[in-house]
Amino acid sequence: MKEFLFITQNNNNPYFNLASEEYLLHNKQGYYVYVWVNSPAVIVGINQNAIEEVNLNFTEENGIKVVRRLTGGGAVYHDLGNICYTVIAPYEEQENSFKYFANPVIEYLKSLGLNATFSGRNDVIIDGKKISGAAETVYNGRIMHHGTLLFNTDLSVLGNALNPNKLKMQSKGIKSVKSRVVNVKELLDEPFSFEEFKKGLIKHLSKGLKTYQFSTEDICEIEKLVNSKYSTYEWNIGRSPKGKTSFTERFSFGTLTISFNVVNGLIENAEFTGDFFLKQPLVKLLNGINGIPFSKESLLNALKNVNDYIVNASAEEIVNKLFN
Repeated sequence: MKEFLFITQNNNNPYFNLASEEYLLHNKQGYYVYVWVNSPAVIVGINQNAIEEVNLNFTEENGIKVVRRLTGGGAVYHDLGNICYTVIAPYEEQENSFKYFANPVIEYLKSLGLNATFSGRNDVIIDGKKISGAAETVYNGRIMHHGTLLFNTDLSVLGNALNPNKLKMQSKGIKSVKSRVVNVKELLDEPFSFEEFKKGLIKHLSKGLKTYQFSTEDICEIEKLVNSKYSTYEWNIGRSPKGKTSFTERFSFGTLTISFNVVNGLIENAEFTGDFFLKQPLVKLLNGINGIPFSKESLLNALKNVNDYIVNASAEEIVNKLFN
């Protein structure tokens, strides 16, 4: 008989929670069901270009973490109104593993009087509206399935965070598929608090299961992953597939087109063209841009002396329009 261990904990740090999944998948044997909640974060798929998928200016200004996960699929938004669940087990061929692992969640929703069904490749819907999406990966004979469950997520923030800047970009990253989403709370006949809904889900998923708590050793190893991987620019942004980006805007000093490659999250082959006037050649300025991370702070610093090269140009004006 399959003996699942049930895990839940109150750490809302997205870095820790994504790292804990990898730790369980790569280092533990047996079967696990894990329920967790993230503070505001955009979680991007392993094969996505974060620069292309995420409004990095919005996330930075609003303290929203951007974290890359181990599984494929599109970018999703998590906050304290969204419940995440993870199932990790030895890999067994299933006709539809997404549907198989989603069934317990669907059963819980139906117990609340909701017409929940599995839809498409990896979604759970209620009356045609998406309330849950899932992703999977297989590692060394073990499968990890995880999904979201929107209860009262701030959908306005979701819309802003997952609408990237209007840069012209060509990359090989996997694009997110936009779906019509809705919060479960809006569909319930009787009001539920988030904690009541979460408690009910935990009770349903943990029925008959033994409880597992992360040991001091587990937490130490997870924190090592947080520090070496999940909290780093190199993993979350830098791992993005190579992309070619261009941006054209009319400024007070003239029309400027900026084009560059993004490789491992770093700018390469930067070029400035347009009808602006030069004080001196741009070679030194562009060399200072090549090799820096694609971020507002890095570009502001690299362009701080742009007026020494382009007449009446301002780093703040250029970077603000680039990111907004």
